[in-house]
Amino acid sequence: MNVARTGLWMPAGQWPRGMAERRDTAQELEELGYEMVWLGGATADLELPAALLESTENLCVGTGILNIWTEPVDLLADTYGMLEKAHPSRLLLGVGTGHAKRVEATTGRRYHHPYGAVLSYLDALDAVGIPVSARVLAALGPRMLGLAAQRAAGAHPFLVTPEHTRMAREILGDGALLAPEQKIILETDADRARAIGRAALAVYLDLPNYTNNLRRLGFTDADLAGGGSDRLVDALVAWGDMDTIRARLDEHRAAGADHVCAQILTGSRELPREQWRDLAAGLDLRPRAGAGAAHGTGP
Repeated sequence: MNVARTGLWMPAGQWPRGMAERRDTAQELEELGYEMVWLGGATADLELPAALLESTENLCVGTGILNIWTEPVDLLADTYGMLEKAHPSRLLLGVGTGHAKRVEATTGRRYHHPYGAVLSYLDALDAVGIPVSARVLAALGPRMLGLAAQRAAGAHPFLVTPEHTRMAREILGDGALLAPEQKIILETDADRARAIGRAALAVYLDLPNYTNNLRRLGFTDADLAGGGSDRLVDALVAWGDMDTIRARLDEHRAAGADHVCAQILTGSRELPREQWRDLAAGLDLRPRAGAGAAHGTGP
């Protein structure tokens, strides 16, 4: 897959449920010039990725992430095979371990030996014919990043800083794909931007996978307390005018990112359509040939 420099990341649950609205939304993104969308919380039936692929000419889709504890490999093999045949090289499977608290509450299974569990899952993907080139790992720590370089096309780190991107690139080496997620808020008022950022970060600051990684990056328990210090919020959430947002995305690229997954935060569950348009204009995105064909608005 030839990924673009910038894509959009959003929770799968934020997407419209109706097929017509899903189609129109996906086509709008393609017309704006976005070349890739990442879906948080995707499932092995790949129902939403399929809808987005079928609605567009060139839009690529990544899963961020398929949880190894809950998503059956056999089902994933079937759905991936059908979509790859219909839409070659437009689907990238992000897989990862999830979080102990959530996995155990959801499945009743004990979360243990996550590195070994990922190895077993990758072995199973090999056995059903899902190629290394079609998958990336949700890797944060050095060991999982090393595995991403060996057994996947690369890594999709979530909730990270450009400093982490630099460290990840050193571990991955030159050939692997590095696609970090970056939260952004198109808001210049510091109090409002940080309030939106803290609300979005709250769920992650109770998950050891993330807090351990943040400590590795030099953040302290004081930074993690009380919803996150200003220092932490500003490091994890790029907020401000378009020049500020663009500068943060460029920091990731200068540190070694091939592709940055921009998650736009507004403080609302509604799709940030206005912000999509603003970001596309600010980044001077250009639609690929064929995009917008369904609306008759190709380039």
